[in-house]
Amino acid sequence: MGPTRLRIPASGPWATVAEFVVARFDHLDPADLHRRFDDGDIVGVDGRPVGRTAVLGEHRFVWYHRDLPAEEPVPFHEEILHVDDDLIVIDKPHFLPTTPGGRYLRESALVRLRLRLDNPDITPIHRLDRATAGLVMFSARPATRGAYQSLFERREVAKTYEAVSALPRDPDAPAPAGHTWPVTYRNHIEATRGRLRVVVDDTREPNSETLIDLLGRGVSESGRAVLHTLLRPRTGRMHQLRVHLAALGIRILGDRWYPDLLPEAPDDHALPLQLLARELEFTDPLSGAARRFVTARTLSEAPTTP
Repeated sequence: MGPTRLRIPASGPWATVAEFVVARFDHLDPADLHRRFDDGDIVGVDGRPVGRTAVLGEHRFVWYHRDLPAEEPVPFHEEILHVDDDLIVIDKPHFLPTTPGGRYLRESALVRLRLRLDNPDITPIHRLDRATAGLVMFSARPATRGAYQSLFERREVAKTYEAVSALPRDPDAPAPAGHTWPVTYRNHIEATRGRLRVVVDDTREPNSETLIDLLGRGVSESGRAVLHTLLRPRTGRMHQLRVHLAALGIRILGDRWYPDLLPEAPDDHALPLQLLARELEFTDPLSGAARRFVTARTLSEAPTTP
């Protein structure tokens, strides 16, 4: 991963850059931070080490690499479905983040791919939640990255998902919440920086839309009575599919965030979130060829008997 940039104030109550860094990261051990200065781990714009005696105002920015914490390996592996000079498509397992974040750095699809393919330029074109499995596209080189990213900006990628929910109490109802299949569900979703969950504001004009159709009802292998749905999002809001199904009273099995935020708990590998990015379809912006990718994964709680 690339280095992190830290802005250094031109003046303040600190005599040196090191004093500012120690105050800025007061949750870290000062001795360890001083060691990183002494070891040359913190550098200036010219790439040269910034010593612990460098005075405030001498550097506008410094760069450093995050110390990597000990990570528990994610015991599931991504499958590469397609790779060429410009585009990589993987089939991501549940529990693996798309990009580093929180306690996951090495254990992310991005870092795994960069190491596996020996290409530091690999960058995700879009993202899946850590809890969601299925298809993710990555750019292989900066020169053509924008062409693929613009497909998502213009909503020219047809995305299809599957979900499994607990069967509603009234299994004979034509569809959830008084709707009939297929259901087109819309609402206004707002994501706020620093908050785990999105906020739904029913007083505002809808900015999210999902077409939801019924794949089947039945009993899963584990004995759960379930509802199996096909989802075609027409917008790409954060947590959109989880929010929309929860709003219809058919919360996705394994979802600990919607409609209610449940207490934090270790990952339950026996019941991953029953949400799968099943298909991606688009016209390649470089070749003009029709592209279609389909996951090889299935949802463990999908009905096996009627």
